[in-house]
Amino acid sequence: MGRAFEYRKATKLKRWGHMAKTFTKIGKQIAIAVKAGGPEPENNPALRAIIATAKHENMPKDNIERAIKNAMGKDQSEYKPMTYEGYGPHGIAIFVDTLTDNTTRTVGDVRSIFNKFNGNLGTMGSLAFLFDHKSVFTFKKKDDVDMDELILDLIDYGVEDEFDEDEEENSITIYGDPKSFSEIQKHLEENGFEILSAEFTYIPNDLKEVTDEQRETIDKMVERLEEFDDVQTVYTNMKPAE
Repeated sequence: MGRAFEYRKATKLKRWGHMAKTFTKIGKQIAIAVKAGGPEPENNPALRAIIATAKHENMPKDNIERAIKNAMGKDQSEYKPMTYEGYGPHGIAIFVDTLTDNTTRTVGDVRSIFNKFNGNLGTMGSLAFLFDHKSVFTFKKKDDVDMDELILDLIDYGVEDEFDEDEEENSITIYGDPKSFSEIQKHLEENGFEILSAEFTYIPNDLKEVTDEQRETIDKMVERLEEFDDVQTVYTNMKPAE
């Protein structure tokens, strides 16, 4: 398996937190997609992708439909994505992805945690050199699929040669240019692939070793950040525990 898959697999449960929290976060993503492209999944590729992810995370159908309905309300708040980045304890780089309707509140919350753990919140883009920003698609494997041919078809969209296969779930995960998210999704759908999840991620290009004691402190900081409703995902360049 590739570097991206191993990191993603090792950090997935920590990043998403508790199931109820996951549903809240996906609900915000649905709200943004509905506001931008309407409530009909067949006419809104972004919404289709989020619904696929929601189902993969076992979000009940009623919750999905409620989130779509709520997003259509006139009084529904406008969420926008904001990313905060800086260094936590022991020099570990930390990316915090958020969806917020109040940036003043959100940056205050995030900064308070960085300060509490003696970290430093930096400027946007200051840690970009430490992470690769990728779009990630996981889809059901088809018996007749030629992965080399599929990758060749998608190479213009920045899809990597390396892909990951999960035999237990009978699925394939590919990584591509985040700017080509819509094009990759369209190609997979038009060729009959069942998309299980579609998301964006930050993958550290150099993992940093830490002691057990240091890991415990960093984990606590990540957990505190994840407690905020505005926080979607927290990424670090800390090497996952084996």
